[in-house]
Amino acid sequence: MILSWNWLQDYVQPGVSVADFALRMMLAGFNHESSTPVGQDFAVDLEITSNRPDCLGHIGLAREAAVLWNQSLRIPAAQLPVGKTPLKTLARVELAAPDLCPRYIARVIRGVQVGPSPTWLVERLATLGIKSINNLVDITNFVLMECGQPLHAFDLAKLRGGQIIVRRANTGETIAAIDHLNYKLTPEMCVIADQDRPVAIAGIMGGAETEITPSTTEVLIEAALFDPLSVRTTSRALALRSDSSYRFERGLDPAGVDWASRRCCELILQLAGGELAEGAITVGPTDPEIVPVTLRLAQIPRVLGIDVPTATVRQILTQLGLREISHSESALTVAPPSWRRDLTREIDLIEEVARIYGYEKIPEDRAVPLVPSARTAQDRVISKIRTVLVGAGFDEALTLSAVEEAASQAFSPWCAAEPLQTGVPVLRRADRLRRSLIPSLLIARRINESLANATIELFETAKVYWPQPADGRTLPAEELLLALCGGGDFLEVKGLIEACLARLNPRLLLQVKSWNDPLFAPGRGAELFLAGPDGQPMRVGVLGEISKTGLKSFELRSATTVAELRLAPLIDAAILIPTARELSPYPSVSRDINLVVAESVRWDDVAGTVRGHAGPNLERLEYRDTWRDATKLGQGLKSLLFSLHLRGQTATLTSGEADAVCEQVVAACKDRHQAELRT
Repeated sequence: MILSWNWLQDYVQPGVSVADFALRMMLAGFNHESSTPVGQDFAVDLEITSNRPDCLGHIGLAREAAVLWNQSLRIPAAQLPVGKTPLKTLARVELAAPDLCPRYIARVIRGVQVGPSPTWLVERLATLGIKSINNLVDITNFVLMECGQPLHAFDLAKLRGGQIIVRRANTGETIAAIDHLNYKLTPEMCVIADQDRPVAIAGIMGGAETEITPSTTEVLIEAALFDPLSVRTTSRALALRSDSSYRFERGLDPAGVDWASRRCCELILQLAGGELAEGAITVGPTDPEIVPVTLRLAQIPRVLGIDVPTATVRQILTQLGLREISHSESALTVAPPSWRRDLTREIDLIEEVARIYGYEKIPEDRAVPLVPSARTAQDRVISKIRTVLVGAGFDEALTLSAVEEAASQAFSPWCAAEPLQTGVPVLRRADRLRRSLIPSLLIARRINESLANATIELFETAKVYWPQPADGRTLPAEELLLALCGGGDFLEVKGLIEACLARLNPRLLLQVKSWNDPLFAPGRGAELFLAGPDGQPMRVGVLGEISKTGLKSFELRSATTVAELRLAPLIDAAILIPTARELSPYPSVSRDINLVVAESVRWDDVAGTVRGHAGPNLERLEYRDTWRDATKLGQGLKSLLFSLHLRGQTATLTSGEADAVCEQVVAACKDRHQAELRT
């Protein structure tokens, strides 16, 4: 929000310099961006948080300044003369979508003269970076920046039937807006229409066909409230933003709509002449519901760490516009003003007291009661996994929860149901809630490749959304997943996953089974299993190298391997309490074994057999290499080379004991996998 320093003086006199004003406002919650000289004025740029739409106008900021410097606030009365011609004979208003427009006020002025604005008005708008158009348009902009309530002026002669209808757009309707662009409307959007066509996109922008021109003599002034969600959705769908939509999206003061309408008409009569029609057409409720809030005075020192006198607390809240309903020695009940709908809880009132009283009055060493907290098991597991992956050279990615339909359909190993679709795309065409993280990481890899990044190793932990049977009662399943995407081959990524599992629980053994998916190269995809609570294999993930077709569909140039795991089973199986055991004082003994097996035999199956028959002295099993030579080994055969690392628990293993273990392993592999020892 850009504030004109000279303009502010019309409502309050802080009696300080621009620099001191900016500093104190910043300490009160309005971050100071800059103060720029503009002619004889200063443009003070203050950041307004989304919960304070009341400060998106000069009067709102003046109200804050009046409280901070204990000065009187002057707000124009916006008084209008009594009109002669009944307004109902000139215009009609129909509210066909009250859920999208809870309140609408219309006034009409006839006989206006459109022309240049006076110098003071041009200068006020220029300080804010707003270009002067003509006196009528400038007045609507002036009132917008004065009180934060958007208004719109229609050329009444161009409204067919003299009628205003607030309704949903019809299918296929379009409108030419005042930015000279055409917009296609949908039935979810709210429009202002006459009896034949839309004449404005509600809360966002007016239409070109009814805009004010030099020939305009009759104007209808619109002041309304529009549903914030509807305005935000329409603005995003049309990629159209304006000062009006920015304010309507945040919610406005229901009680300020009529004041803004009267203020606009008052200025038009002063600067453009004309005759005001009798009365106003008001549709919708006039009095907003106010819910009282009780402040327990003992909570102030408990939360802030300092005592604030009760009289000061009452004065601060009263100056901020809160109406005192009752008070006692221990509590104070107040009703927030209509422009402060963010004040709904006791802690909100404490925050108001703190920022007005002054955060700088709270000593840094003041003891404030704290409640100890602990990280959840989920947070601790993710932290351990992050440590392993970052140490391996991976970077953590944060991607959007929605992807394009093509990306969603490219890979979905967990759910065959159609993805959930959002009403408004998060990005262009990204309107499908993802069922897997892998498409998002592949897209991120493509972007990095286009930027010539040499190393692109990514991982992400995030939720996916799996549709459930449409019975009207079951919500979509939200599953937390871990996904990896890197340039290493199948075995490298598998080893990285095993390193993560070992960090969580050294006893976790990963089981791998072949699995084909169109995204993976033939024979280079696998399902990942862990032993479940019942001892049966439980599917926890997938792993595979992207096929040439998959690389082409995602426009990737380099070889890519991906993996995805469900985190819930890993969280359940993780050992998060640090444990230690006494190290064996005896030296280890290593033996290399080279087995010839059929090409169809997987290393994972052989490893399981070895672990099951090596006995308690097996400390570590290490895969070394796979070798193929049809001439020396035979057609359809391969050689698996691995090492056994053995260590005795009560004494040093002898060569004979180590050889006996090897013989047991070879015999078991021969029995289960028809393996032959290669010598």
